Amino acid sequence: MQFGQLKRREFITLIGGAAVAWPLPAHAQHPERMRRIGVLMNAIPDSDQKVSIDVFRQALQQLGWAEGRNMQIDIRWAGGDAAESRRHAEDLVAHAPDVIVVTGNAGMPPIGDVIVPVPGLMN
Repeated sequence: MQFGQLKRREFITLIGGAAVAWPLPAHAQHPERMRRIGVLMNAIPDSDQKVSIDVFRQALQQLGWAEGRNMQIDIRWAGGDAAESRRHAEDLVAHAPDVIVVTGNAGMPPIGDVIVPVPGLMN
């Protein structure tokens, strides 16, 4: 009888220990979720606008975000054209970003209804 109880205790200890230890390695193996940022620039991609994008990327890096590791940035250039802005906004929304950043609000009113399903920042 004592031998059977000892085996049962060992078994319960083994199962209890496995239950406590099992989630730890599994949790450590989960890769970081890739976030997607849509950027709609209501400008042409000239050197000043590209510098703005570089500053945006640097600011994100300082906050711990790195392209290709935990975030992806999709940039569209509308060049001040309202129809292009709307087309690009629809394209960005189709890629299911976590947020859309819109710069240059002239010509942007036509896209408000397009980006409604996604949190947006307008400048």
